[in-house]
Amino acid sequence: MATLKFQFDTTLTPEQFIAGLTDFGPGRSKIFRFSTDDFLRVHRQGRTQAVVTEGSPSLWERLHYDWSVPTRVVLTTMDSNVWGGRSGHSYTFHPLAGGRTRLEAVVVREGRNLKGRLLGLLLGSVGRGTLRNALAAAIAAMEARYA
Repeated sequence: MATLKFQFDTTLTPEQFIAGLTDFGPGRSKIFRFSTDDFLRVHRQGRTQAVVTEGSPSLWERLHYDWSVPTRVVLTTMDSNVWGGRSGHSYTFHPLAGGRTRLEAVVVREGRNLKGRLLGLLLGSVGRGTLRNALAAAIAAMEARYA
């Protein structure tokens, strides 16, 4: 199992980050490069929760999004072709001086099969930078949207 922790300081408010993270409309792949628009399925969406399948045909997961707490968003993997167990993401927001926000991200990847275990090992080592860069690019795209 791989547990990856990242920290970013951003000009986004928690509300802006949550709005970007939970925008399941067309063009999502421009912000989240591992989520293809053609594969995205919103099963259920409410005011502070959603169930969404996203990814691609080769690597997908059904996630339960919960943003009912204004300082935290939790994505729990409900089903996936590679991830299982305690897999998911969490994002916690801390206000900083000057209107900035510190974003703490935790990504847990527990493989449910051989492919998932191998991907988990890669993410825990050489793939860590790829995931960090993807999240940094998503934050930059959201910052540009709200600039």
